[in-house]
Amino acid sequence: LLQLVESGGDSVQAGGSLRLSCVASGGTFSNYCIAWFRQGSGKEREAVAAIGSTGVHTFYADSVKDRFTISRDNAKNSADIQMNNLKPDETATYYCAANPFRCGLGGSGYEIWGQGTQVTVSS
Repeated sequence: LLQLVESGGDSVQAGGSLRLSCVASGGTFSNYCIAWFRQGSGKEREAVAAIGSTGVHTFYADSVKDRFTISRDNAKNSADIQMNNLKPDETATYYCAANPFRCGLGGSGYEIWGQGTQVTVSS
């Protein structure tokens, strides 16, 4: 069974950048769409970006377009998200998740989740 582990969370000032990584083990990573979600304190979980199994197709929430870039390297079983110009309200725990059925920003089908990595953006 595929397992996911995120890393790269940190504390940054507004306007700063972070790169989060999601490394997979125990399964065929290239069979899955990978998405990044986030959940801030007292907020609902929201999808931030997703990338298809081959890396050709990407999807972004409107709030992060032109600032965040999702990528993957199937040879390394990893998927990253580069986050630029971070804002304080993007403070959240960021999770990567895998979907064997479809790809997009909807939560349906994301059956495998990592434990999350904390991103804190200060003003």
